[in-house]
Amino acid sequence: MSGLLTHGPVTPESAGWRYVGFEVIDLEADTPVTRDTGDTEVCVVVVQGSCTISSGHGDWAGLGGRESPFRGRPDAAYLPPGTELELTGSGEVALCSAPAPNGGGEARVLPGDEVEVETRGFGAQERTVTPILMADREAESLLVCEVLTPPGHWSSYPPHKHDRDALPDESYLEETYYHRIDPPHGFALQRVYTGDGNLDETIAVRDRDVVLVPRGYHTVSAPPGYAVYYLNVMAGPERTWAIANDPDHEWMLNP
Repeated sequence: MSGLLTHGPVTPESAGWRYVGFEVIDLEADTPVTRDTGDTEVCVVVVQGSCTISSGHGDWAGLGGRESPFRGRPDAAYLPPGTELELTGSGEVALCSAPAPNGGGEARVLPGDEVEVETRGFGAQERTVTPILMADREAESLLVCEVLTPPGHWSSYPPHKHDRDALPDESYLEETYYHRIDPPHGFALQRVYTGDGNLDETIAVRDRDVVLVPRGYHTVSAPPGYAVYYLNVMAGPERTWAIANDPDHEWMLNP
Protein backbone atom coordinates (compact mmCIF):
# COMPACT_ATOMS: atom_id res chain seq x y z
CA MET A 1 0.00 0.00 0.00
CA SER A 2 1.20 3.52 -0.77
CA GLY A 3 2.31 5.65 2.16
CA LEU A 4 -0.10 8.29 0.85
CA LEU A 5 -3.15 6.00 1.00
CA THR A 6 -5.20 5.39 4.12
CA HIS A 7 -8.63 4.19 5.22
CA GLY A 8 -8.77 5.40 8.80
CA PRO A 9 -8.98 8.82 10.42
CA VAL A 10 -6.26 11.32 9.54
CA THR A 11 -4.67 13.48 12.22
CA PRO A 12 -1.69 15.82 11.92
CA GLU A 13 0.23 13.27 14.02
CA SER A 14 -0.68 10.27 11.86
CA ALA A 15 0.02 12.15 8.63
CA GLY A 16 3.25 13.72 9.83
CA TRP A 17 2.09 17.24 9.06
CA ARG A 18 0.68 20.23 10.98
CA TYR A 19 -2.79 21.23 9.87
CA VAL A 20 -5.34 18.88 8.28
CA GLY A 21 -7.48 16.33 10.11
CA PHE A 22 -10.15 14.13 8.52
CA GLU A 23 -12.57 11.43 9.66
CA VAL A 24 -15.54 9.63 8.10
CA ILE A 25 -18.36 8.41 10.35
CA ASP A 26 -21.04 5.93 9.28
CA LEU A 27 -24.11 6.88 11.29
CA GLU A 28 -26.66 4.26 12.25
CA ALA A 29 -30.20 5.10 13.35
CA ASP A 30 -30.60 5.52 17.14
CA THR A 31 -26.84 5.30 17.72
CA PRO A 32 -25.45 8.75 18.55
CA VAL A 33 -21.79 9.60 17.96
CA THR A 34 -20.05 12.25 20.09
CA ARG A 35 -16.97 14.29 19.34
CA ASP A 36 -15.16 17.33 20.79
CA THR A 37 -13.60 19.84 18.43
CA GLY A 38 -10.87 20.60 20.96
CA ASP A 39 -8.54 23.28 19.65
CA THR A 40 -9.66 22.82 16.04
CA GLU A 41 -12.43 24.18 13.86
CA VAL A 42 -14.55 21.49 12.21
CA CYS A 43 -16.63 21.39 9.04
CA VAL A 44 -19.18 18.57 9.17
CA VAL A 45 -20.13 17.46 5.63
CA VAL A 46 -23.09 15.13 5.10
CA VAL A 47 -21.72 12.98 2.29
CA GLN A 48 -24.92 10.97 1.97
CA GLY A 49 -28.02 10.28 4.05
CA SER A 50 -29.14 12.66 6.78
CA CYS A 51 -27.79 13.92 10.07
CA THR A 52 -28.78 15.97 13.10
CA ILE A 53 -26.03 17.91 14.88
CA SER A 54 -26.57 18.87 18.52
CA SER A 55 -24.18 21.12 20.42
CA GLY A 56 -24.09 24.15 22.67
CA HIS A 57 -24.66 26.19 19.52
CA GLY A 58 -28.08 24.60 18.90
CA ASP A 59 -29.78 21.59 17.38
CA TRP A 60 -29.56 21.43 13.60
CA ALA A 61 -31.93 18.73 12.42
CA GLY A 62 -32.38 16.99 9.09
CA LEU A 63 -29.17 18.09 7.38
CA GLY A 64 -28.37 16.36 4.13
CA GLY A 65 -30.86 14.04 2.49
CA ARG A 66 -29.11 13.09 -0.73
CA GLU A 67 -29.00 9.37 -1.38
CA SER A 68 -25.51 9.53 -2.89
CA PRO A 69 -22.65 12.05 -3.13
CA PHE A 70 -23.18 11.84 -6.90
CA ARG A 71 -26.72 13.26 -6.66
CA GLY A 72 -27.44 16.67 -5.18
CA ARG A 73 -25.57 19.31 -3.25
CA PRO A 74 -24.04 18.75 0.19
CA ASP A 75 -25.35 20.21 3.42
CA ALA A 76 -22.61 21.02 5.92
CA ALA A 77 -22.07 22.81 9.22
CA TYR A 78 -19.22 24.77 10.78
CA LEU A 79 -18.26 24.43 14.45
CA PRO A 80 -15.54 26.44 16.22
CA PRO A 81 -13.00 25.16 18.77
CA GLY A 82 -14.23 24.04 22.18
CA THR A 83 -17.47 22.49 20.92
CA GLU A 84 -18.88 19.20 22.18
CA LEU A 85 -21.19 17.76 19.53
CA GLU A 86 -23.49 14.81 19.05
CA LEU A 87 -24.32 13.34 15.64
CA THR A 88 -27.43 11.28 15.04
CA GLY A 89 -29.07 10.00 11.87
CA SER A 90 -28.43 7.48 9.15
CA GLY A 91 -25.76 8.04 6.56
CA GLU A 92 -22.16 9.03 5.98
CA VAL A 93 -20.67 12.14 7.57
CA ALA A 94 -17.18 13.60 7.14
CA LEU A 95 -15.43 15.65 9.83
CA CYS A 96 -12.89 18.06 8.33
CA SER A 97 -10.66 19.84 10.84
CA ALA A 98 -7.77 22.28 11.17
CA PRO A 99 -6.20 24.36 13.96
CA ALA A 100 -7.98 27.56 14.95
CA PRO A 101 -5.80 29.25 17.59
CA ASN A 102 -7.67 32.54 17.19
CA GLY A 103 -11.07 31.07 18.01
CA GLY A 104 -12.36 30.24 14.55
CA GLY A 105 -15.58 31.60 13.08
CA GLU A 106 -19.28 31.62 13.89
CA ALA A 107 -21.04 28.29 14.37
CA ARG A 108 -23.59 27.86 11.59
CA VAL A 109 -25.23 25.59 9.04
CA LEU A 110 -23.84 25.71 5.49
CA PRO A 111 -26.86 24.77 3.32
CA GLY A 112 -26.05 23.05 0.07
CA ASP A 113 -28.69 25.00 -1.84
CA GLU A 114 -26.77 28.22 -1.10
CA VAL A 115 -23.60 26.97 -2.79
CA GLU A 116 -22.84 28.08 -6.34
CA VAL A 117 -21.61 25.03 -8.25
CA GLU A 118 -18.81 25.61 -10.78
CA THR A 119 -18.05 23.71 -13.97
CA ARG A 120 -14.27 23.74 -14.43
CA GLY A 121 -12.16 22.65 -17.41
CA PHE A 122 -13.25 21.57 -20.87
CA GLY A 123 -13.55 18.36 -22.88
CA ALA A 124 -12.14 15.34 -21.08
CA GLN A 125 -10.88 17.53 -18.22
CA GLU A 126 -14.31 19.00 -17.41
CA ARG A 127 -15.55 18.43 -13.84
CA THR A 128 -17.97 19.97 -11.33
CA VAL A 129 -16.69 21.76 -8.21
CA THR A 130 -18.86 22.54 -5.16
CA PRO A 131 -17.16 25.06 -2.81
CA ILE A 132 -18.49 24.01 0.61
CA LEU A 133 -16.20 26.16 2.79
CA MET A 134 -13.83 28.07 0.57
CA ALA A 135 -12.45 31.59 1.00
CA ASP A 136 -15.84 33.26 0.46
CA ARG A 137 -17.18 31.59 3.64
CA GLU A 138 -15.81 32.47 7.07
CA ALA A 139 -13.33 30.17 8.79
CA GLU A 140 -9.83 30.48 10.26
CA SER A 141 -7.82 27.77 8.48
CA LEU A 142 -10.13 25.31 6.73
CA LEU A 143 -10.85 25.10 3.02
CA VAL A 144 -13.34 22.40 1.95
CA CYS A 145 -14.82 21.51 -1.43
CA GLU A 146 -16.10 18.49 -3.31
CA VAL A 147 -15.53 17.55 -6.94
CA LEU A 148 -17.45 15.26 -9.31
CA THR A 149 -15.44 13.85 -12.22
CA PRO A 150 -17.45 12.17 -15.03
CA PRO A 151 -16.40 8.77 -16.40
CA GLY A 152 -13.38 8.99 -18.68
CA HIS A 153 -12.41 12.48 -17.47
CA TRP A 154 -9.42 13.90 -15.63
CA SER A 155 -9.68 16.15 -12.60
CA SER A 156 -7.33 18.38 -10.61
CA TYR A 157 -5.93 18.89 -14.08
CA PRO A 158 -3.49 20.02 -15.29
CA PRO A 159 -1.48 18.73 -12.33
CA HIS A 160 -0.93 21.52 -9.81
CA LYS A 161 0.68 22.02 -6.42
CA HIS A 162 0.46 24.27 -3.37
CA ASP A 163 3.43 23.35 -1.22
CA ARG A 164 5.31 26.68 -0.91
CA ASP A 165 4.48 29.56 1.41
CA ALA A 166 5.17 32.06 -1.37
CA LEU A 167 2.10 34.27 -1.72
CA PRO A 168 0.74 35.68 -3.92
CA ASP A 169 2.13 33.08 -6.34
CA GLU A 170 1.56 29.95 -4.27
CA SER A 171 0.23 29.01 -0.83
CA TYR A 172 1.28 26.16 1.44
CA LEU A 173 -1.71 23.85 1.93
CA GLU A 174 -1.83 20.26 3.15
CA GLU A 175 -4.64 18.32 1.52
CA THR A 176 -6.68 15.14 1.76
CA TYR A 177 -8.78 13.54 -0.97
CA TYR A 178 -11.68 11.35 0.18
CA HIS A 179 -12.84 9.28 -2.79
CA ARG A 180 -16.15 7.68 -3.68
CA ILE A 181 -16.59 5.66 -6.88
CA ASP A 182 -19.81 5.04 -8.86
CA PRO A 183 -20.37 2.11 -9.31
CA PRO A 184 -18.47 1.36 -6.09
CA HIS A 185 -16.58 -1.70 -7.40
CA GLY A 186 -14.59 0.58 -9.72
CA PHE A 187 -11.42 2.57 -9.13
CA ALA A 188 -9.68 5.86 -9.89
CA LEU A 189 -6.04 6.74 -10.41
CA GLN A 190 -4.29 9.53 -8.53
CA ARG A 191 -0.74 10.68 -9.12
CA VAL A 192 1.25 12.73 -6.57
CA TYR A 193 4.76 13.80 -7.59
CA THR A 194 7.42 16.48 -7.22
CA GLY A 195 9.36 18.13 -10.01
CA ASP A 196 12.65 16.66 -8.79
CA GLY A 197 11.25 13.12 -8.74
CA ASN A 198 11.89 12.54 -5.03
CA LEU A 199 8.16 11.82 -4.69
CA ASP A 200 6.34 10.12 -7.56
CA GLU A 201 3.45 7.80 -6.72
CA THR A 202 0.53 6.70 -8.87
CA ILE A 203 -2.16 5.16 -6.69
CA ALA A 204 -5.11 2.90 -7.55
CA VAL A 205 -7.89 4.40 -5.45
CA ARG A 206 -10.92 2.38 -4.35
CA ASP A 207 -14.26 3.52 -2.99
CA ARG A 208 -13.84 5.28 0.40
CA ASP A 209 -10.05 5.56 0.18
CA VAL A 210 -8.29 8.67 1.48
CA VAL A 211 -5.19 10.02 -0.28
CA LEU A 212 -2.78 12.37 1.48
CA VAL A 213 -1.13 15.16 -0.49
CA PRO A 214 1.66 16.56 1.70
CA ARG A 215 3.50 18.20 -1.21
CA GLY A 216 3.97 18.06 -4.96
CA TYR A 217 1.80 18.12 -8.05
CA HIS A 218 -1.35 16.02 -8.05
CA THR A 219 -4.05 14.91 -10.46
CA VAL A 220 -6.93 12.37 -10.65
CA SER A 221 -8.23 10.20 -13.49
CA ALA A 222 -11.68 8.56 -13.71
CA PRO A 223 -11.69 5.43 -15.93
CA PRO A 224 -14.44 5.00 -18.54
CA GLY A 225 -17.62 3.70 -16.90
CA TYR A 226 -16.85 5.06 -13.43
CA ALA A 227 -17.69 8.48 -12.00
CA VAL A 228 -15.36 9.71 -9.27
CA TYR A 229 -16.28 11.93 -6.33
CA TYR A 230 -13.78 13.41 -3.93
CA LEU A 231 -14.02 15.62 -0.89
CA ASN A 232 -11.00 17.90 -0.50
CA VAL A 233 -9.84 19.27 2.85
CA MET A 234 -7.03 21.84 2.83
CA ALA A 235 -5.34 23.98 5.47
CA GLY A 236 -2.08 25.80 6.03
CA PRO A 237 -0.57 28.94 7.56
CA GLU A 238 -2.64 31.22 5.30
CA ARG A 239 -6.24 30.54 4.29
CA THR A 240 -5.60 31.16 0.61
CA TRP A 241 -5.81 28.76 -2.35
CA ALA A 242 -3.00 29.82 -4.70
CA ILE A 243 -1.62 27.10 -6.97
CA ALA A 244 1.26 26.48 -9.36
CA ASN A 245 0.56 24.29 -12.39
CA ASP A 246 3.13 21.80 -13.63
CA PRO A 247 4.83 23.83 -16.39
CA ASP A 248 5.11 20.72 -18.57
CA HIS A 249 1.32 20.45 -18.74
CA GLU A 250 0.09 24.02 -18.22
CA TRP A 251 -0.55 24.36 -21.93
CA MET A 252 -3.60 22.12 -21.41
CA LEU A 253 -5.43 25.11 -19.92
CA ASN A 254 -5.94 26.37 -23.47
CA PRO A 255 -9.01 24.94 -25.25
